[in-house]
Amino acid sequence: MYDYTVDAENPLIPFLKVPTMTVSRRNWLTSSAIAAVASVLAQGTSGITDAAVVADPIERPGKPLLKLSLAGYSFHSMFARRGTPDEIEKAEMSLEKFIDYCAAQGLGATELTGYYFPKVITPEYLLSLRQQTHRLGLSISATAIGNDFCVAEGDVRQKQLAECREWIDYAAIMGAPAIRIFAGTVPKDYSEDIAIDRCVAGINESLKYAATKGIFLALENHGGITATPKQMLRIIERVDASPWFGVNFDSGNFQTDDPYGDLAKIAPYAVNAQIKASISQGSNKQLADLERIVKILKDAGYRGFVALEYEERESPFEAIPKLLDQLRPLMDA
Repeated sequence: MYDYTVDAENPLIPFLKVPTMTVSRRNWLTSSAIAAVASVLAQGTSGITDAAVVADPIERPGKPLLKLSLAGYSFHSMFARRGTPDEIEKAEMSLEKFIDYCAAQGLGATELTGYYFPKVITPEYLLSLRQQTHRLGLSISATAIGNDFCVAEGDVRQKQLAECREWIDYAAIMGAPAIRIFAGTVPKDYSEDIAIDRCVAGINESLKYAATKGIFLALENHGGITATPKQMLRIIERVDASPWFGVNFDSGNFQTDDPYGDLAKIAPYAVNAQIKASISQGSNKQLADLERIVKILKDAGYRGFVALEYEERESPFEAIPKLLDQLRPLMDA
């Protein structure tokens, strides 16, 4: 039996006391075929090859199940960023208005991007968002922070780690199951290998805390040291085995020669997903094939939220309803 305890620093967040145990990554595998592949990979060279994409995908029973959400970042130019109460009041969009907008669009979920929370965040404010979303029949599909785990040791790095723990607490209070996290970029005068070492260490440290609160950390393919699936997999293979870690699949963030093929390589690890109206093949930005992107997620057996994240020039009030109409027939719930 597990028993519940309370975080002494924040009694609003009960969490499970889980018996300490060592979990190998291979214990995640429930298919003997996948286990065999993982065994071969474990005995291979230390470099990452294309074969590594079959290692340790998330096993999900049943058919794919995609649920539509909308990311707050879709209105990024209209929010006050970490604003004061007066700045938030004057802004064209606020989290409260955005939640109402999601409900008016007939959605079942909303993604509350971390940049648009007030400068001072209190438990009371977070609980008010939880109350508002539930009253409107909305799930909070995820939230997000703008962290950089590639920074060096010292106060700057400790601030990044502390912010991640802080947002894990915030997510737990709101009832948001996942946080989109970033890896970061290679600091000046350092190698990518060192940046990846720091990133992995930051994720592993943060995962220990996330596990006590029941919050997923979803590593996003967001440029820097996650600009390609090869880089993503270099990180993924070194993260400590944890059921609370996965990938945030962002359909618009790879700027590679074969973005659709590269998205398929990270889809098996997805615990959260975002879909954009555009996709980039190298420097060539073009309209995204939404059906093809959804098929990639379904082929990977994905079950979870898919948040539209709108970033185009047309007014979001004009464009988002049309995009939602295109996406709804492709979803499962």
